[in-house]
Amino acid sequence: MKEISITLSETDRRILESYSYFLDGLSQYLGNSIEIVLHSLENLDCSVIKILNGFYSGRTVGAPITDLALSMLSKINETGTNPYIIYFCKSKKNEPIKAATLAVYGEHQRIIGLVCMNFYLNTPLCNFVETLLPSAANPLAVSEHFAENISDVIENAISTVQKEVLSDSKIPSSYKNKEIILRLNEQGVFNLKDAVITVAERLGISKNTVYLHLRNQSKSV
Repeated sequence: MKEISITLSETDRRILESYSYFLDGLSQYLGNSIEIVLHSLENLDCSVIKILNGFYSGRTVGAPITDLALSMLSKINETGTNPYIIYFCKSKKNEPIKAATLAVYGEHQRIIGLVCMNFYLNTPLCNFVETLLPSAANPLAVSEHFAENISDVIENAISTVQKEVLSDSKIPSSYKNKEIILRLNEQGVFNLKDAVITVAERLGISKNTVYLHLRNQSKSV
């Protein structure tokens, strides 16, 4: 394999930084049974710029790239088609791992980094399942509507908020529509096309009234 020597541009650095934030959320979602590592290919002697659940391998930020990661990078470059490779391997402690190496592309479609994910297969099943279920820290508190089109998204949002507001006796009747509009705006519904028209029709008011409430809310922020 030829020597890797990369100088990152400012755009490349921002791309790697965005991956760093993304991996924080991904690790929270997947749980602590998976080690996630972000490598920068600018300096292979200290390529690890982000690591989550590094207690498995004992690595920290600043650790060098591994020979296996380099091998996977070589295979990705050779194929030229798949930007990732999924495989099974073993750690230094002979622990079975299901691993994935994914290429991070920067400017001009060159590979500037790698995301390596290592699922330690000897993790107790109860520990893994625990991350998949609601908990006191992360309860099953919200529902999500999977719509087939944008109109359905708007209609469902209106129905949900309208039901909440109309059943709240603390909100005066004369303020119900205003409160519905304000809550829909807080949810970002009015960023969707034709939302103002749909809301006006559902509430039996004019578009100008909807815009008036939105302007007043904007002024009060």
